[in-house]
Amino acid sequence: MAMFIIPPMRMDIDERLLTLTQWLSPAYPLGAFAYSQGVESAVASGWVTDAESLVAWLRDALTDGTGRTDAIWLRLAHAAPDAAALARLDAEARAFAATRERLREAERQGTAFAATTRAVWGIDLPDLLLPLAVGRAARLVGLDIEAVVPLYLHGIASNLATASMRLLPVGQVAAQRIVADLTPLCLDIARTTRDAEPEDIHANTFLADIASMRHETLEPRLFQS
Repeated sequence: MAMFIIPPMRMDIDERLLTLTQWLSPAYPLGAFAYSQGVESAVASGWVTDAESLVAWLRDALTDGTGRTDAIWLRLAHAAPDAAALARLDAEARAFAATRERLREAERQGTAFAATTRAVWGIDLPDLLLPLAVGRAARLVGLDIEAVVPLYLHGIASNLATASMRLLPVGQVAAQRIVADLTPLCLDIARTTRDAEPEDIHANTFLADIASMRHETLEPRLFQS
């Protein structure tokens, strides 16, 4: 039986792509492993029970909730003309946070991202909510926003799938399959938010918001959100 070997494809890797990969890696010190964005509460309530219901939950979060809104904030921060405009965006993003835990998560991770990125890359990056901090840093070091957005969304999917392994009978292979299945969706959301404006910010994941609110008093719990 003949074996066909596909010849290796040459890829010229841009240093900036490696920088972006570093920023959005689980190893970047944001403490992302400590947050479930309400998935823990959804599991406790019986709304998410297995890999199938987890995929449905994450799809909704990406298309109609945190994923889509974060993608827009990220783009707006990248395009902000000056520090004053950036500060206004950050204030607006805080006002749009649906729950106290989601605001605290975005604030703590954004502060951690800004502190590390300032120290390593020497850029003038203020403390901002996470999607705005990533968007602004990308502009300051010359990263293509069209590469940043899908990778950021992919990071959300990966973090939540990994967190869910501690909450559900979902193993490593199943979790990685979930992330792979969500990859095209991340690309699609990145495309559809390309020309988004502040007035396009909205979310329809009401059950996820309720889960986040319930999580504030959930005991015992593993995650901060």
